[in-house]
Amino acid sequence: MMRIGLKGVPIVVSAPSGAGKTTICKLIAEKYDNVLYSVSATTRPPRDSETDGIDYFFLSRKKFERWIREGRFVEWAKVHGHYYGTPRELFEENLRKGYNVIMDIDVQGGSDIKKMYPEGIYIFLLTKNVNVLRERLSGRKTDSPSSIKKRLENARVELGYSNRYNYIVINDKLMKEGIKFAYETPQDEVSSE
Repeated sequence: MMRIGLKGVPIVVSAPSGAGKTTICKLIAEKYDNVLYSVSATTRPPRDSETDGIDYFFLSRKKFERWIREGRFVEWAKVHGHYYGTPRELFEENLRKGYNVIMDIDVQGGSDIKKMYPEGIYIFLLTKNVNVLRERLSGRKTDSPSSIKKRLENARVELGYSNRYNYIVINDKLMKEGIKFAYETPQDEVSSE
């Protein structure tokens, strides 16, 4: 659905690893015709369940760094030892077409997007406490104990950025309530028109 004459806005969702941001963003994008999910690029290896071009664009470090030099990212950052970034061309094209682009990005990227698009919607997700994060990260069975430790250390730093967001959502039942929101809220309540 193209929304002629209206420019879309970015909807930035940031959170520590394991807070549920990717799942929530994808569910909202599936539910609402005027919201598209932004697929990020990364240099980290894909997890077993991930598909290139759907979950992420998996790039070599060399290619990612070339894209940085060429200005092909609207934002990028090095997080947990890997590069992550939002490809500029598709992001800007979707906004021009009138779509709201929902992004699950780290706090560095969120700050960069907010400088360029202050009219956007900025949401910071939290879990009830760090133990919930630890349980979720361990439950994914995709990260080593040292990776989980690093992600939890980064979570403490990321919390310091939460005051830069328009909304802070604190909920230890985020997944269930996010799914309920995505499937029970009428589309006109989420429209930017």
